Amino acid sequence: MVKLVLYIEGQLVDLFEDESVSLTQTIQNVRDVGKIFTDFTKSFNVPASSRNNQIFKHYYNFDIVGGFDARKKVSATLELNLLPYKKGKIKLEGTKLKNGKISSYQITFFGDTVDIKDKFREDKLNTLNLEAYNLDYTTANIKTKLQVNPTSNDVIAPLITHTQRLIYDSTPSTDVGNLYYTVSTNRGVLWSDLKFALRVDAIVQAIAVRYDMTFSTDFFSSSNKPYYDLFMWMHRKKGSVESPTENQTAQVKFDTWANDSDGDTETVMSSSILTLSGSFYTGLSLDLVTPSGSSYICYVFKNGVQVFSSGEVTGNQSFATEDIDSLEAGNYTVFISSSAGISFTSATWNITRLDGGLITRSKSYASASFTYANSFLFDFSQQIPEIKVIDFLTGIFKMFNLTAYVDQNNGNIIVKTLDSFYSGGTAYDITRFVDISEHEVNVALPYKQINFSYKGLGTFLAENHNQLFNFKWAEENYNGGQDLDGEVYTVEVPFEHMKYEKLQNVLGGTTSIQYGYFVDDNQDSYIGEPLLFYPIRQTGATPISFRDTEVSNSSITTYIIPSNSYSLVSLTSEVNINFKNEINEYQNNTEFKDTLYKVYYSQYIEDVFNSKNRLSKYKLKLPIGFLIKLSLADRFVLYGNRYKINSIDTNLNNGESKVELLIDFSNDVIDITDDPIFGPI
Repeated sequence: MVKLVLYIEGQLVDLFEDESVSLTQTIQNVRDVGKIFTDFTKSFNVPASSRNNQIFKHYYNFDIVGGFDARKKVSATLELNLLPYKKGKIKLEGTKLKNGKISSYQITFFGDTVDIKDKFREDKLNTLNLEAYNLDYTTANIKTKLQVNPTSNDVIAPLITHTQRLIYDSTPSTDVGNLYYTVSTNRGVLWSDLKFALRVDAIVQAIAVRYDMTFSTDFFSSSNKPYYDLFMWMHRKKGSVESPTENQTAQVKFDTWANDSDGDTETVMSSSILTLSGSFYTGLSLDLVTPSGSSYICYVFKNGVQVFSSGEVTGNQSFATEDIDSLEAGNYTVFISSSAGISFTSATWNITRLDGGLITRSKSYASASFTYANSFLFDFSQQIPEIKVIDFLTGIFKMFNLTAYVDQNNGNIIVKTLDSFYSGGTAYDITRFVDISEHEVNVALPYKQINFSYKGLGTFLAENHNQLFNFKWAEENYNGGQDLDGEVYTVEVPFEHMKYEKLQNVLGGTTSIQYGYFVDDNQDSYIGEPLLFYPIRQTGATPISFRDTEVSNSSITTYIIPSNSYSLVSLTSEVNINFKNEINEYQNNTEFKDTLYKVYYSQYIEDVFNSKNRLSKYKLKLPIGFLIKLSLADRFVLYGNRYKINSIDTNLNNGESKVELLIDFSNDVIDITDDPIFGPI
C-alpha cells in the first residue's frame, strides 16, 4: 500500500482513504507535438475535516472576510511513503455540501510547469522593463546602430525598410531609394525608414526578471549562437516610428522601494514600473510638481495599455483615483508628453489599501527632480511588437522544439531541445514489473502530415513567393514521402518570416547588399507579426548611400543586413531559421541545409512516421523509489525492446501505472540498468 501525503503551503491535508488520486505526465505527446508547457494535472476531493476547513477557511461561507481566495493557485507538495514526489500548485475548484453541511472540497493539483503560463496571464511584451536599451531616435543613433557589431551589441538597426523600396542603380538619373552613392539630396536610404532591433535573449531575460524566474542555460545561453544571435525588429505600427507633428514622450522614473516586512505587495521595479500585486486597494493617486508654465500631457499605462490621459495641463497637478480609473493589480507606468522642455520638482504615487484587519495603510513613491526634454526617446517597451509574453515564449519553443520542466530542487526552469532532453535519460529494464495479462499495440501516427510554418508570411516577397509557386515561403510539409490516411497537423510559429532581397546593379553586376522590404503585396505599409532574423555585419562592402537628413547623404561601407541564415557562407554554417530548405536569398543556392525542421524536429518526427513504430500500452506497478526518481527522458526496456515514454498515468494510492510507449529508434548510447533501484535483479 502506498501512503500519499499532501501539503498545501506547508500544512498537512487530510485525504479520503478511498479517494483515487492519479497523475498523468507527458513531456511531448505524439498526439499533440506542438503543445508547450505540458505537465500533470488532476482533480480530486478531500474531506471537510476541521484541519481542511482551517486550510480553506470555510470557503463555502462567503460571509467570511479575508477568507481563502480560490481564484489563485497556492503552492503544494506531494509525498509518497514520506518521500518527496512532486511540487506544484493547488487550485480550489469548489465545495460539496450535504443537507446544508460541508462534506468535501474539490481541488486540482498542477505541476509547476503548467504554472509558468499562469504567471504570464494576458501580459504582453510591452509590460517588460526594457528601459536599459532606450535611446533617442536620431540620425546619429540609427547610423551608429546600422554599423555596430551585433555580436557585442544588444541593439542594432538592420537594413529593413518599413516603406521605401531600395534598389542599386549606377545610372545617375535614378535617385529615390537608390543605394548607389553620389552626392545627392534624395539618394539612398533615409535614416527614418529604419528602426532598431533588440536581441531576442534580452527579451527572454527581461521575462525572467519580470516574473521572478530562472531559466537554465542549457539552451538560453550566449554560447548557443543559433539562438543567441537572433534579433527582433522593433516594429509596432505601420510605417514610420512616429509622426513628426506629434509631441515627444518620456517615461517618469521613481525611487525603488522594496517590499516591507508587514506584508505590503506594492513595489517599484527598476525605477519606473509601479507593481500592484495585492488586493483591497482603496486609493491610487499621482501628484506632479513643476515650476514651469509650459503645457504638457500626463499619461498612465497599466500593463502597457493606456488607462488615463490628463489632457493638456500646466503647473502642479494631482490626479485622483476617479481620474485614473484603476485600482486593480498590474504594472503602472507614467509618461509625460510636451512640445517643450519642462523641469519637474517631483512626481509621486500615493497608494492606500486595507490590510486584513480593515486598517487603512498608505504608502508613497516619489521621484527625484527631473527635466523632460523634447527629444524623441525610442522606448523599447512602447515600440516592441504587440504579442503576449506566453505567445512569444511559446513561439521560441516551437521554433527550436524546446521542452521545459521545473527542477524540483531549486525551482529553476530547465529548458532544452527535445533531442537534448532525451539524450540525458537512462534505460531501465522493467519487464518484471509489467502486467502481462493484457496490453495494447496501436497505431502510433494519429495524422498523415505535419506542416511546420510561420504565421506571418504577408510581406511583399514572401507573399509573391506563395503566388508564384503555390507554396508558402519556408514551410515544411512532412509526410515521410507516403500517401497516408488521417488529418494534417500544423505547428505554427507566431512570428513574421521575410524573404529578403539581394540587390543587383540595374546596369549589371552584383553587390554585397541584402535588405528587407517590410510592406504588403500592394507595397503598402504593413504591420504583420513580430519579425525575427539574423543580423550579418558587412564590412568593406559595396558602398551605400545613407541619407542623414532630407537634404544630405553620406557613403558607408559597413552596415548590417538581415538574413534567414546564420552565415552568408554555407561552409561556415548551414544553420537557418527556415523550416524548409529554401534557395538562400544571398547565395542563390540550397546549401544551407540545417533548417529548423532538420536540426530540431526530424529525429522525433521521423521516428513517429516510421512504419515500424507502434503506440504500446501497458499496465505496470513500479517500485515507489523508482516512481520518485523517474524522468520522462528515461527509456523503458521490455522483453529486449527499448521504448520512449509518451505518457505515464500513475495511481498514487496503489502505485499502479498505465504507460504509453513509442519504439525508440534513436542511436543514443544508453546502458541498460536491470533494476530501477537496487541493482541486478
